[in-house]
Amino acid sequence: MSKITTELLLERAVPRSTRLRKIETLNLTLPDLRVLNCNNNKLEDVTALKQFPLLEELTYENNVYLTLNDDYKVMFLLQNLRLLNGKDITKLAKHVRHVNSRKLTSKVTAHWEKFFRGQLPEKHTAEQVKSIKKKFLKSVQTNVVCGPSSLSEFTRWRVKMIAEEFLASSLGLELNSDPEPEEKMDENEEEESSESPREDAEDKGQVTVTARKRKRNRSKTHSRKKRSKPQVTTEKEVVVNPRKSSLVQDELAPEKPRTSNQPAKEASPEQEPEETPKNGEQLPKGQSNRRSSQLTGEQKSQEQDNGVVTLTPVKNSKGKEDVSAEPLHFLQCHSKGNSREDFKTQLWSCVFEPLLDSGARKDPIVSSSRTVATCGGESVCLIDCETGTVLKKYKVAAEEFFSVAWTTVTMVISDSRKKSHNILAAAGRRGIVKLIHVAADFCYGEIKAHKKPIATVCFSPTRETHLFTASYDKRIALWDIGIPDSDYNFKASQLLVLEVLSIPLRIALVPSCPDQYLLAGCEGGCFAWNIKLDKKQKNRPFDATFQFPDEDGSMTTLHRVDGLAFLNDDVVVSKSSKPGCIYLWSWSRSFDTKGKGCQRTTAAVILAELEWSTTDMSYLTLSTCPAKNYVFCGDEKGSVWMYNLSSYTKAWSSAKGKRSPLQKIPPAQILQWPELRANGEQLTEVLVNNVVSDPTFTYLVVLTSVNITAIWKKS
Repeated sequence: MSKITTELLLERAVPRSTRLRKIETLNLTLPDLRVLNCNNNKLEDVTALKQFPLLEELTYENNVYLTLNDDYKVMFLLQNLRLLNGKDITKLAKHVRHVNSRKLTSKVTAHWEKFFRGQLPEKHTAEQVKSIKKKFLKSVQTNVVCGPSSLSEFTRWRVKMIAEEFLASSLGLELNSDPEPEEKMDENEEEESSESPREDAEDKGQVTVTARKRKRNRSKTHSRKKRSKPQVTTEKEVVVNPRKSSLVQDELAPEKPRTSNQPAKEASPEQEPEETPKNGEQLPKGQSNRRSSQLTGEQKSQEQDNGVVTLTPVKNSKGKEDVSAEPLHFLQCHSKGNSREDFKTQLWSCVFEPLLDSGARKDPIVSSSRTVATCGGESVCLIDCETGTVLKKYKVAAEEFFSVAWTTVTMVISDSRKKSHNILAAAGRRGIVKLIHVAADFCYGEIKAHKKPIATVCFSPTRETHLFTASYDKRIALWDIGIPDSDYNFKASQLLVLEVLSIPLRIALVPSCPDQYLLAGCEGGCFAWNIKLDKKQKNRPFDATFQFPDEDGSMTTLHRVDGLAFLNDDVVVSKSSKPGCIYLWSWSRSFDTKGKGCQRTTAAVILAELEWSTTDMSYLTLSTCPAKNYVFCGDEKGSVWMYNLSSYTKAWSSAKGKRSPLQKIPPAQILQWPELRANGEQLTEVLVNNVVSDPTFTYLVVLTSVNITAIWKKS
């Protein structure tokens, strides 16, 4: 093959373009490829790299959707690989390819012998073979475990591969002889099923590398798949290099109010966006008359065929008590291009706006407004929960927002008077924090906080301008965002950087000492840091990491913690460690604030365990309502699990160090997803990414995987 040049890549690219950043698919023949650099892309699947069998050096940094599981996959697939992201992996790769494979093969074989050999008669029909194959593959992926839970996706991937090889070689059961698939698989299952050695041999020669966005993992009830934090599927891909995010132009525009029973209107032409300013400079006020499309339960069923989404009667909720929550609105206000056909945009975060006259900064559980900020895709919306009105909508081209947070600051207005105003911070894939003065419909500035995506943000409850940002660059930064003057000039400064061993997913300030300790749930465990600003050290390692029970009952620090919140000043709620498990544990009894030294390992003192779904689907986060002692968590079926812990909290606080038998607490009620229809078809396979109540538990806002914001109201 001739030398690889820009011209050659553009010639072989799909779609045809004059810019490399527009390339989605490349067809190349590279049988002798030894070194490959895939940095700063949007790779989400590494299995296509198996077509470079002689690869020795591979780099794919700044691909935010690749995880530790993908590292292990390439170590197994590429037998000659020596360097991965600049590190020598020879020893670890040998263990993965040989030792780990022997263990898993032994377990797969034992599982067949113990549970399935007796089920297959000596003279079997094709239908019997099909049935036993399906049951075995499903069972073995569910029950064969090996290593830490953080590698569970890699383990299932290898177990499936080994099981297929075992059935084909030892028993002569061909795996791909069925005229049609046994069941509808999601995209990840299709990709994984292509890893058999037979297909590997067939695919050599022509190389196809596709840079595309992965569809949402919408697993069936018993699917146990890892879910990466996905992106909005767009008609026109925009490659965003986190290191060059300032080159991408923005458009922030307030949306005019529209109630949920008003029809969506066509978007009017918008002005071209102006260039993004630097930190502390004023952003131009966006101008737009675009309106969001919504789903409503108030429209009649005969409108189904006209593209309108309707709501049929809700299924009966399950639980020991009746919370009497009723669905109010189902909104579709984060659509890409305001399309009513967009049921793919992910909704990730929501938070209620504090009331300016309630002293909410001093006591955040006193009250809040009925206005909630939600984010997902390229937009942030402000919604009136009672009326379903989308009050405002802010959009940033090429962004995907992951988190929003409110603070209240005292600003000096034009006549030199001081007045309190709510400021909304929004951040996401570009690593930039947008600062929005909501009352003025104005995004007045931004902070280029990280070179990689920001997973979550939160403000200090005691210092109104202190903002924490947790990023995929494995750092948690503390910023002073400053207070804008009457011309919206402000100065932001970085105060602290907390070093993390893995990607931080959730952060929470300890309520009893919010200026001293921060807790974070990460891809690789749960950690605590001392954040006191009177210490000279600006870059700090963690103070402690917490151990939790693993699948086999032993204590481990290696687990994904994708849900984290405080129920009160002491009780922590975290979702981690093993499928179907939400733990409640004591901060004061688990962490000795007088202990010396950093990077301590300590066992979490667990108070109780909440019964939850048996899925291990990632990033279905939880929340709490401290004023009402409630915990909320959605699941992979669109349901919301609600736990009333009022009768337990007093007993925990009076225990005073005494260990009691571990309680397993069932939900007070499960709100099940109603039967929504769009274009006459029922919306199914709904994942609840987040669910949040206002401080008084009047409204419950549910964010889903299908671009729907559901609002429930408690009677």
